[in-house]
Amino acid sequence: MTDKPKTKLPSGKLSPEALKRNVLSYVGAPRPEVLIGPGVGEDAAVIKWPEGKYMVFASDPIVGAESGAGRLLVRINSNDIASKGGDPAYLTVTLILPPSLGEEGAARIMSEIDEECRAQGIAVAGGHTEFNDRYDRPVIMGALVGTADRVMRATDISEGDLLIVTKHLGIEGMSILALDRPDLLAPFMSEDEIAEILSWSEMTSVLAESRLLRPYAKFMHDPTEGGFMGGLDEICSLCGLKAELDREALAIHPLTRRAAKELDFDPLHLIASGSMLAAVPERYAKAARSALEAAGIESAVAGRMGDRLETPLPEPKEELWRLLKMEKKDAR
Repeated sequence: MTDKPKTKLPSGKLSPEALKRNVLSYVGAPRPEVLIGPGVGEDAAVIKWPEGKYMVFASDPIVGAESGAGRLLVRINSNDIASKGGDPAYLTVTLILPPSLGEEGAARIMSEIDEECRAQGIAVAGGHTEFNDRYDRPVIMGALVGTADRVMRATDISEGDLLIVTKHLGIEGMSILALDRPDLLAPFMSEDEIAEILSWSEMTSVLAESRLLRPYAKFMHDPTEGGFMGGLDEICSLCGLKAELDREALAIHPLTRRAAKELDFDPLHLIASGSMLAAVPERYAKAARSALEAAGIESAVAGRMGDRLETPLPEPKEELWRLLKMEKKDAR
């Protein structure tokens, strides 16, 4: 059975019927406070704001990706909201797509967004969809609003606060490497091991640990580009304190260690979405880690905050982009 060919469309907006069929049928989780949501002719969403809540806002794009791009768009924006101790609630989505992707491509991306939004309790509140022949790859932009009960500021971090990090480091970086450059891994990994790394892409959300950590944490951060060390340096720069790092305590998966040895990279500088880094007062650290353990989420005490930071920290280094460009012969 052959796949149905894509319908190449002219540049411009979808027709109202095509919009209803391929975009507006995917609205995420139902939220009664969304009074006016997405619809043909609706210019903006109207939401009854929950009393006593703070608004948390984040915006991130996905450029060029197709497979899994909808799920990833939701997760990267949701992780930013979660890092501020918020619950993601209302998403707007802008799709700018090459005409060759067709209605089927728009529907596929929106169905992924819908599935992930339903899993996280997020309503798709609105957006914009168009086909544009100036682009040959999709550009997908998300703007996500969440609610929070309190404000988490890096300036509240104090000397002696412990640094708790969840899961193992380099989750997203390794999963991207396995997806885009399995040829680099194949000389020293089996197909089953590469498949295992690919499955780590399902671990990139940090919403669950955020909800468990926020009663105890002063500040949380989702370490993305620059990896764990990049995220830690960003916290230090924000709060003006040094970090006393316990490298031996950091969880690095054996497959990540093997890849780092064979491909000569530092796993602490590999894009690390999927881990949450939290500054927690020492008196609350045991309770915080117990809550994570009860939910089946691994954690480690990566160190503690030290005294004043006297000199600026170096620019973060990201290993993934070099690896993706690596010639196979350059691997050890």
